[in-house]
Amino acid sequence: MADKISIFWHRRDLRLQDNVGLQKALESGYPVLPVFIFDRHILDPLPKDDARVNFIHEELQKIRKQLQEQNQTSIAVYYGYPQEIFKQLLTDNDVEAIYTNEDYEPYATQRDEEIKELASSFSADFKAYKDQVIFHPTEVQKQSGGYYLVFTPYMKQWKKMFKGHDLQVSNSEDLLDNLYKNKKLPNVELNEMGFESSSIKVPDHNLTDKLINNYDDTRDVPAMEGTSRLSPHLRFGTIGYRQVIKTALEAKDDTFLNELIWREFYKSIMYHYPETPEKSFKSEYDDIEWRNDEDEFERWKKGNTGYPIVDAGMRQLNNTGWMHNRLRMITGSFLCKHLLIDWRWGERYFAEKLLDFELSSNVGGWQWVAGSGVDAAPYFRVFNPWTQTERFDKEKQFIKYWVPEVDTNEYPKPMVDHKMARERCLSTYKAAVKK
Repeated sequence: MADKISIFWHRRDLRLQDNVGLQKALESGYPVLPVFIFDRHILDPLPKDDARVNFIHEELQKIRKQLQEQNQTSIAVYYGYPQEIFKQLLTDNDVEAIYTNEDYEPYATQRDEEIKELASSFSADFKAYKDQVIFHPTEVQKQSGGYYLVFTPYMKQWKKMFKGHDLQVSNSEDLLDNLYKNKKLPNVELNEMGFESSSIKVPDHNLTDKLINNYDDTRDVPAMEGTSRLSPHLRFGTIGYRQVIKTALEAKDDTFLNELIWREFYKSIMYHYPETPEKSFKSEYDDIEWRNDEDEFERWKKGNTGYPIVDAGMRQLNNTGWMHNRLRMITGSFLCKHLLIDWRWGERYFAEKLLDFELSSNVGGWQWVAGSGVDAAPYFRVFNPWTQTERFDKEKQFIKYWVPEVDTNEYPKPMVDHKMARERCLSTYKAAVKK
């Protein structure tokens, strides 16, 4: 058998720079074989033109090209089931350890436990490192013990702990000469996995000093380019998280930093309550008698509700794979409270469409608008789409872009009266939560 090697398993970290797990592998003293697995457990249910699969594939090809040109090596890209692929890798190679970065979602933690057991059966270690967060979901705790279920005290404790934290940007990119030398490692094309090119592309992020300094003023206005478009890049790890935090700390206020802390807060909730994708955090909300009208759900999905701000948001999502955060709240509230359609239906639709889909944030956001989650809006808070339009798109600049037929005879009448829907929502929710 050939000399002993280490394996680095890329997942949510499609980059060579500022990559903690990769750095640890490169410091192991053994040549490092980088691998990525297109996991069929994740890919099989996806639409065949899924833009996220396209994006991952493109980023991997960039990494392959960089490694081939600069380091006379490559990255091994596989398609299949991680258990089977690692069994073959461990059989074919003398592996010292599998290195990777931690992932905290329910499927990922179970998968990693299985790979750890498999590695152990081959006398190899499995080593996972903190990379996509500053604090592991178990680190930010109350002084009295236990975990935070409300954002503001979590955020204050996060910042308190961060003051004594050494924010080291990893130097993984400087150690790439320690990679296993082989320019002809396996690769997979989109069509070999049954996928095809998508017309939707992930936009570049816009993390500038100007943007984060004006973030508090611009982030709620959908017609402005007031957000960073950073979320897909954080989701897939094409940018190092510590570098993003360093940039956020240079802003004139904490608005942008707080959004990043929200992301860690929701990861912590998902880690401790892995049942929340299917069950309401506040269990009484599972007693709500949802109407779940499929025709109304289709109108909501297509952006054909007769409420322009709702329709503009849904059309933006369908056409670009992204939706402004303010509109995620408006469209989500409309589905749950105006139409009384189960938040899980909306969560699954967003999961299919969003380029930045992250289970913890998506579930957290949907349970927030439904009123059923941690630190959620109270059930009697029902977003008024007309008021929201007046506040955030008064000139209808955003609406007219996505709903050009607004204010014409071609645009449908509102599918439900706001006042009636609000009263129906309150009585339905009250009947469930007051049982």
